[in-house]
Amino acid sequence: MLKIGETVRFLNSVGGGIIKRIDEKQNLVYVEDEDGFEVPALIREVVVVGPVNETTNFPRKDFSSKPVENVPQQTEIAPEPIQVKEEIPIVETADGDTLKVLLAFFPDDIKRLQECGYECYLVNDSNYFLFYNLVIGEDGNRKSVANGMIEPNIQEWISDIRKEQLNDWENVRIQLLPLKKDKVYQEQNVLDFMLKINPVKFYKLHSFVETDYFDDPCMLFDLVEMNEKKQLTEISPEKIKEAMLEKSPSKAETKISFKKPAKQEIIEVDLHINSLLDTTAGMSNADMLNHQMEVFHKTLAENKKRKGQKIVFIHGKGEGVLRKEIEKELKQKYKNYYFQDASFREYGFGATMVTIK
Repeated sequence: MLKIGETVRFLNSVGGGIIKRIDEKQNLVYVEDEDGFEVPALIREVVVVGPVNETTNFPRKDFSSKPVENVPQQTEIAPEPIQVKEEIPIVETADGDTLKVLLAFFPDDIKRLQECGYECYLVNDSNYFLFYNLVIGEDGNRKSVANGMIEPNIQEWISDIRKEQLNDWENVRIQLLPLKKDKVYQEQNVLDFMLKINPVKFYKLHSFVETDYFDDPCMLFDLVEMNEKKQLTEISPEKIKEAMLEKSPSKAETKISFKKPAKQEIIEVDLHINSLLDTTAGMSNADMLNHQMEVFHKTLAENKKRKGQKIVFIHGKGEGVLRKEIEKELKQKYKNYYFQDASFREYGFGATMVTIK
């Protein structure tokens, strides 16, 4: 059992210090480092490294003999030996020269996804040191939520995220610079791209899965893979045309292939008023309901030509006012559209799925 005042070191990162506070509800300890800063850490990710003096809350000093009385002022007292900080050697793995970096999100309570907060971790599954910078927020209101250097083959806590902050994480700018220290290595490209995260994913149980990196289920993003996909989508049509002309086969070699049309993805529309508006100051309940219904009608109008398209409107359980209004409009104005309760496993009782006919 950890105690305030114990000296600990971090298991998953370099450093340590003295425990100043313990939050048992969150399974967190707050460790004061040598610079006087408090660093939060999970209780399972710290280990005690020395005994504690209960009166001073600092590591005990070893006094091998009693102080000598009547010592002349000229007598010099030998300085205490300087304690050299032990460095943990960097261990490289066989496949670690292939860059692999991941971003993981953990719910504070997986049984209460609709109201809990989250933890974010950065996973460096490679033999490279990484300078990293994560920027969140909207255009004109961006901020770096975490930055620094992470060592090879280690995971690092990035941030706690409250429920009301999830919308700020919808567009995360990821900046990564891989390198190795004091040795020759294969140079890697710098990563700088925008990671888009649909906030609705945080409310779906199936978004959190078992992985090889953690004991608890998490939502995991492979940043290197997503950066490569982002670069492919940004190739201009002109460049694609040029490549096709350069490698165009002769008529005799031309082959025609037919592919099955891609399955339409389900469109999700969150009608919670806090997801649609930054503020509802000065708005009555009727005003908010009208705005939600405007979004509902606009979405159906934009997709009216997409036969077979499924749209999930997330309205929440609440008092059922919005749900009843949606059903009334579907029965009166969209009689040819099919609608039903959306998947309970994914949305609970708070969503309606409409199929365009």
